[in-house]
Amino acid sequence: MENSEQELMYKLSMFEQQIQQVQQQMQAVEQAIEEMNFLNKGLDELIGSKDKEILAPIGRGIYAKTKLLSEELIVDVGEKNFVKKSIPDTKRIITEQIEKLGEAQKDLEKTMEEINSDLTKTMNEAIVKKKGEKEKETCGGGEEDCECEEESCDCSEDCECGK
Repeated sequence: MENSEQELMYKLSMFEQQIQQVQQQMQAVEQAIEEMNFLNKGLDELIGSKDKEILAPIGRGIYAKTKLLSEELIVDVGEKNFVKKSIPDTKRIITEQIEKLGEAQKDLEKTMEEINSDLTKTMNEAIVKKKGEKEKETCGGGEEDCECEEESCDCSEDCECGK
């Protein structure tokens, strides 16, 4: 395999890795958005549920029946700092997080477009280079004049002389 072909294969491999990483990030962001939307809808169900029984998640698929004593929530605002928030305030926080995730999603889509553009450019350059090499083979390797007897011979076309 030629050095330029090895370089092309390396570049294509790098593009493939970048695309896979961005796709994984996009999936994680999409999943986070879905979870936040689900949480937001769940909070709607808590409004007006004071003194009613609800199922509270304990862990993976485990729930406990509990009685809702208040519509005030304890919210982790980062670095294990907990504050009391009303349901509407909590919904606003979640909505802000969804918006930030949406912005991250747009950034990832832009990154994917840039990678695809770079990939297309690299492929087009490789095609042009390969075509140029083939034309040199057709017309005497590009170092000597074409021996075709036709004066209109252009080395960018297949030469009738077979060089």
